[in-house]
Amino acid sequence: MAKRVIWSENAFHDKVQLFSYWNHRNKSNLYNRKLNKLFKETIKSILRNSTLGRNTNFENVKRMIVSDYLLIYEESETHLVILRIWDSRQEPIKIKYKVE
Repeated sequence: MAKRVIWSENAFHDKVQLFSYWNHRNKSNLYNRKLNKLFKETIKSILRNSTLGRNTNFENVKRMIVSDYLLIYEESETHLVILRIWDSRQEPIKIKYKVE
């Protein structure tokens, strides 16, 4: 059975903000399309091989580097939940993985 990919509200918001920033900065969505393709390819890789991600301090939460970003996700038997997309040039202390 294939795992279902779910984008959390935070991750979806991160992606919208990220694409909005680059679209405004570059006056084009070409970079957004390339970055979105990288995210999709990374997610497919995770689904094929769940040992790819690096562990975090939270149980079942892992991260993968995608360009300058961290794709932070939680994996279960049936789901892959994308929790955040984090610009790795920011302070890591600010990351909130889950809704409190």
